[in-house]
Amino acid sequence: MLQVNVVTLFPDMFREPLQASIMGRAAAAGLFAVRLVNLRDHTHDRHRTVDDVPYGGGAGMVLKPEPFFEALDDLAPVRPVVLLSARGRLFTHDDAVRYSVGEELTLLCGHYKDVDERVAERPEVEEIAVGEFVLTGGEFAALCVIDAVVRLLPGALGDHESAATDSYYDGLVSPPSYTRPAEYRGARVPEVLQSGDHARIEAWRRAQAERLTRERRPALWARYVAEHGPGDGEPGG
Repeated sequence: MLQVNVVTLFPDMFREPLQASIMGRAAAAGLFAVRLVNLRDHTHDRHRTVDDVPYGGGAGMVLKPEPFFEALDDLAPVRPVVLLSARGRLFTHDDAVRYSVGEELTLLCGHYKDVDERVAERPEVEEIAVGEFVLTGGEFAALCVIDAVVRLLPGALGDHESAATDSYYDGLVSPPSYTRPAEYRGARVPEVLQSGDHARIEAWRRAQAERLTRERRPALWARYVAEHGPGDGEPGG
């Protein structure tokens, strides 16, 4: 079972999402468990102060180091310990895989303007961003990470192929998907998908995955080509 620790100012933001859909079923099946740690529980003044003005001046408030340090001292977590931060390197499928095969994952959620840099400088902490944009706090980013990790746990999805055909699993984004009806408002499902020819279907899907990756994720495509060579899927359909 994967133990997920979440250090946050807003534990209520996690309770309902973690009970829904795949995450809820995986938790009920004992595949993972979540411990929510309120950052204010690691303060010692009557106002339960967690933030202060930044040294050097400037707008916004900065979360103090002491509550994070004491929360980590109390948890004594096994790595990885992840600070969700807009400054972090981008979270990838490879990270999700790495986190999913561990025994424990600890997520630190920032809020307000920033988190004191001494938290990020702790040797066990890695900084991760879920995109090149800024959120109000790390809570939604942490939920993204938890969801990406939990769905990879054995038994979380109905079958392994559900994950194995997702975007990024093999270095490409996934091809388009279609379902019934075969025609809707003049838009038709590609003939190849209705042909019953599994070899053609697989070639079409591979070609579409390569095309979409090349067009929409050029950096991902460059890495794929460097590792696998140029694609050779059949573009027709």
